[in-house]
Amino acid sequence: MELKLLNEQGQAGSNVAAADTVFGRDYNEALIHQIVVAYAANARSGNRKQKDREEVHHTTKKPWRQKGTGRARAGMSSSPLWRGGGRIFPNSPDENFTHKVNKKMYRAGICSILSQLAREERLVVVENFAIDAPKTKLLAQKLNGMGLESVMIITDTTDENLMLASRNLPHVLVVEPRHADPMSLVFYKKIVVTKAALTMIEEMFA
Repeated sequence: MELKLLNEQGQAGSNVAAADTVFGRDYNEALIHQIVVAYAANARSGNRKQKDREEVHHTTKKPWRQKGTGRARAGMSSSPLWRGGGRIFPNSPDENFTHKVNKKMYRAGICSILSQLAREERLVVVENFAIDAPKTKLLAQKLNGMGLESVMIITDTTDENLMLASRNLPHVLVVEPRHADPMSLVFYKKIVVTKAALTMIEEMFA
């Protein structure tokens, strides 16, 4: 598999050879959907809470007498049928949202995503990606010069200048190869990988 190598001006030069076992896989939409949904579900904190009719703060006094009013019978205002009453089947904070995904399936899904990104030319390689100072303006200028807007940058090492400069850019994410999650790979329009990070990805998933 051949990947495009971009220069500082965002122009494609020579190609870079990449492992077919990682970047030459078939597109498996069902598997990609499964690992993306599982990643989102496993990221949920699961702390939502609703009150039932015992927990809402209402009086237990009968609103009106049982017979003779012409209205329906009512026992207390905390009834789930009333506005402000408790829920019949409330959400509890101990609900488990996690999805189990086998390691082999996860690795195959990531490789399928990377292969599709390479086929769509959304994944490109650079020699190195760094800036001189932790300034958002410098990074924004560099990305504009390369014609990149919504971009995920995968670097081999944590560059503090790059990390600090990218925090205020809403459509830019800088991560190491081990933190490249399936949801981000699908979300960003361009994936920029340094040469050293490309080698690390091949070692992780090959």
